[in-house]
Amino acid sequence: MIFGAHVVVYSNDPSADRAFLKDILGFASVDAGHGWLIFALPPAEVAVHPAEQDNRHELYFMCDDLKAEISALTQKGVHCSEIQQARWGSITKFRLPGGSDVGLYQPKHPIAISRASS
Repeated sequence: MIFGAHVVVYSNDPSADRAFLKDILGFASVDAGHGWLIFALPPAEVAVHPAEQDNRHELYFMCDDLKAEISALTQKGVHCSEIQQARWGSITKFRLPGGSDVGLYQPKHPIAISRASS
């Protein structure tokens, strides 16, 4: 039985990106040995979109209040792009220290994950 997903982000500066995930985004981690950190992520879902070429993948984090998350990231020195409106949500992107862009969005669509009530 599949019990989870493991996301791999390739980076030109893995140490800086690991520090970002730990210190800026606040994700808990375990040391898999020799300082190799594996981070816990929020619940996830996967969507399959049509593409003209294979091997293109994107990482988006979801939130309930995009403007509040942008404000929190800005206070930590993270630059977010302008908010873009799409049929499926309000989106911004920020860059990891290693150079990869990561999306953050407030979905307008039904979500597939279960959420604990606040």
